[in-house]
Amino acid sequence: MSETGVTMQFHPQPAAGAARPWAFPAPDRATLPNGLTVLRCDRPGQQVVAVEIFVAAPLDAEPAGLDGVATIMARAFSEGTDKRSAEEFAADLERCGATLDAHADHPGVRVSLEVPVSRLPKALGLLAEALRAPAFADAEVDRLVRNRLDEIPHELANPARRAAQQLSRELFPATARMSRPRQGTEETVSRIDAGAVRAFYEAYVRPAAATAVVVGDLGATDLDAVLADTLGAWTGTPAEERPMPPVTADDTGRVVIVDRPGAVQTQLLIGRVGPDRHDRVWPAQVLGTYCLGGTLTSRLDRVLREEKGYTYGVRAYGQVLRSGAEGTGAAMLAISGSVDTPNTGPALDDLWTVLRKLAAEGLTDAERETAVQNLVGVAPLKYETAAAVAGTLADQVEQHLPDDFQAQLYARLADTGTVEATAAVVSAFPVDRLVTVLVGDAAQIVEPVKALGIGEVTVVAG
Repeated sequence: MSETGVTMQFHPQPAAGAARPWAFPAPDRATLPNGLTVLRCDRPGQQVVAVEIFVAAPLDAEPAGLDGVATIMARAFSEGTDKRSAEEFAADLERCGATLDAHADHPGVRVSLEVPVSRLPKALGLLAEALRAPAFADAEVDRLVRNRLDEIPHELANPARRAAQQLSRELFPATARMSRPRQGTEETVSRIDAGAVRAFYEAYVRPAAATAVVVGDLGATDLDAVLADTLGAWTGTPAEERPMPPVTADDTGRVVIVDRPGAVQTQLLIGRVGPDRHDRVWPAQVLGTYCLGGTLTSRLDRVLREEKGYTYGVRAYGQVLRSGAEGTGAAMLAISGSVDTPNTGPALDDLWTVLRKLAAEGLTDAERETAVQNLVGVAPLKYETAAAVAGTLADQVEQHLPDDFQAQLYARLADTGTVEATAAVVSAFPVDRLVTVLVGDAAQIVEPVKALGIGEVTVVAG
């Protein structure tokens, strides 16, 4: 009893419930009469529905000299239709409480929609209208082109973006689309007009070349009827599968310094091309790469950040560029981060020491166990939203993977042993087959880097 006569009552602490089994959601697959493939996934309680449309309009298909036309087309989908001006389309989308986004990448074009389930019919109608009859008005396309031209200098000024562009240029032959910026250069984007956008659209955008992924609480929605009235009314000619050229890359060990006089930091990007998700080594590669540089407790961070204080963080990762039949898919295997300029040489030296020690001694069982717990254990949280599930299902579609790939991946990660993960990561990052791009002050870093002996060193303008 306190002096005021008020008694504090404590309620019992809640106890944790029993863990429930979890698996990545399995979608239902169907094909509409117009040829559109539909993957649906009912997620009770997810009142915000996510829709992902993948259209097989790859960057390889862009006409010569018009790199970036796929990006301009994707952005123009929300800039008016045959029924609505750009302003009217945006206003109607906002009334639905919906967001619409689109981008182009090597496999094709992705259009993403998120909307409350109660407004799904209206929003899907707008999305279908944008895909079926985009206006591609001269004024709107010209504005998008100007916006893109304004973005390019900022991207080139960003050390990480500049390093990524240089690495692609180094790895792939100049004739390959992968060697050039995904969204085009100033030279190519400046050539794009409404006619070029319309021609690309008419050549590649059709329902038979597209897949729609719909994820959310669909229990009270007659999705078949909604699809029939919206995306099902989109018509087009049958799709012809475009052959994918094989991926070739030169990973001869070498160093390219992109000169930024006066830079106080050096941006590091070290990479090569490796197997995609169709390769049986992928789960072991994911696990080993995570142990190397996937988190704050990884080997690279322990040495370069915690022990030496060179950086705020270094990451190792595998990013699928394009996925398909044997020889046509590729993933970028890379290590990235930034260090202070005076310690560029020592940081690279220690990084290579980590890689050599990894090859000589291998991963530990404790590292493998921590990686499995982090990758598999957090999956239920990672896929709490409909958008996360829809995005992964659409990734599987564009990478020609089975619908249960992600679910099977977690099982394979859990079954992957330490020796297998070690072999995969050592194979992914061989010390003598890595292309290193450094964006920094060449006058200060070129000699220390040459002294490391990790490959021929060249300097290019920043």
